[in-house]
Amino acid sequence: MKKIFPYILGLLIFTSCDALLEVKPESSITEAVYWQNESDFEPYLTGIYPFMRVFANNVTYGTERSEELISALNSRFTVAWAQNLTPSSGALNYADWYKAIGHCNLLLEKIQGFEFASNPDLKKRILAETYCLRAYFYFHLTRIIGDTPLMLEAVTDTEVPLLARSPAPDVLRQIVADLDEAIAQFRSISGFTPALIPSKYRFSYASAQALKADAKLWSAKVLGGGNADLNAAIEAIGEVEKSGATLSADFKTAANSRASSNREMLLAAFFLRDESTAAAGGVPAVSHFCVNAFPFETGVQGADNLDSIPFAKTSANGQGAYQISPASRALFTNTADKRIPFTWVTERQGNTLKISWITKFTGTIYPDSRVADNDIPMYRLADIFLMKAEAYAALDQTATAIDYLEKVRLRAGTGEYTGATDKLSVEREILNERGRELFFENKRWYDLVRFHKGGTINVYQYVPNLVGKTTPLFWPLNTTVLANNSLIKQTEGYN
Repeated sequence: MKKIFPYILGLLIFTSCDALLEVKPESSITEAVYWQNESDFEPYLTGIYPFMRVFANNVTYGTERSEELISALNSRFTVAWAQNLTPSSGALNYADWYKAIGHCNLLLEKIQGFEFASNPDLKKRILAETYCLRAYFYFHLTRIIGDTPLMLEAVTDTEVPLLARSPAPDVLRQIVADLDEAIAQFRSISGFTPALIPSKYRFSYASAQALKADAKLWSAKVLGGGNADLNAAIEAIGEVEKSGATLSADFKTAANSRASSNREMLLAAFFLRDESTAAAGGVPAVSHFCVNAFPFETGVQGADNLDSIPFAKTSANGQGAYQISPASRALFTNTADKRIPFTWVTERQGNTLKISWITKFTGTIYPDSRVADNDIPMYRLADIFLMKAEAYAALDQTATAIDYLEKVRLRAGTGEYTGATDKLSVEREILNERGRELFFENKRWYDLVRFHKGGTINVYQYVPNLVGKTTPLFWPLNTTVLANNSLIKQTEGYN
């Protein structure tokens, strides 16, 4: 596996900490000219964040295998949506994840020799964010393929060690260890307060705790971590709640407004108009996933409610590929739910109801066209409240779980929960609420796996395209990965 971890020292340097997409290549990084000064580390860290955006922006892994979407005018689904994954179709090559992890490893190694005498807090923040990024990359990857090779040392030459897949529980332990180190670094910064979030486009103490809670929930329900992990998730969320984040007054702005001014957003991936980047500095190409949700104008011509449909002028900005599924619409049993207008609108042509277009992320209307440029929410407070409800319900503390469930229902205008209060019923309602609140936010498949493993649902009966199939929950590995390393075994179920 000589090239499983291709380290690219020619990483582009980015000129802005928040505006990560205003990319201006300034120099080529080599061992001879880089890592010479303390000022080298901040731009290198900033240059790793686009990897985070690439993974957060990819709906294949967090959305397509769920029940959320069906085809619209122009299907662009992968084989993941049809649940037809095989080692030769839809299989994963994890090179991009290890490029990102490799950059983290390299930064962590090189920074050790620098004291940052004039600004020791800067070193602490850089370390904290780098540990968070590495934890996020590993967490994202292990939720896709399960057992995952653990590479924690920097590799600066061509002799890359061959590594077998580490068991998923070991990977989760490393993720939590990285996050605990990050949390310790954040806490050691002068004037630390849990409410300190310098940028919502970069990891902070609050979003580190949010990621830890997410990882602990996964460990508890998918990997058998049980009550200890559930309580750890609750404890981490308690720290998130100290951040000062509050639910937005209305759902319209909860996920749609810019993260920098969104009071319930903890972490988001930043986007700008017309941003579609070619692969550079090891960062894969990316365009906003909502391009596939916007219809193009000629596809909805003549609709009676055209003004309510978030269409783009041409297919360059709107592919018309996705619509909300009947299964997801059916979750909204209360017609007074304030989220409905900001989740979907059904196209009307005379007396005919046609495609139900997604209205959650509607981009920005410019003089020439609508453009998909919403920030991508990664963690916002409603998600955190529902995580806490989920953890309490799994502990069979359903009264407290309902308290947190109702915090989200209150804003939605759906009132207090009046259903059954047994553990299974409350867990099912929390899953449904996550489906309503977090629709199209790249979380649904991971939610379904957790609740399946926790015994709330049978995902093979819940997802229409999984009915009658035995496709494993985790992805197969690409044959190239297997050919390059004899220690790597295929994901269970694909042999």
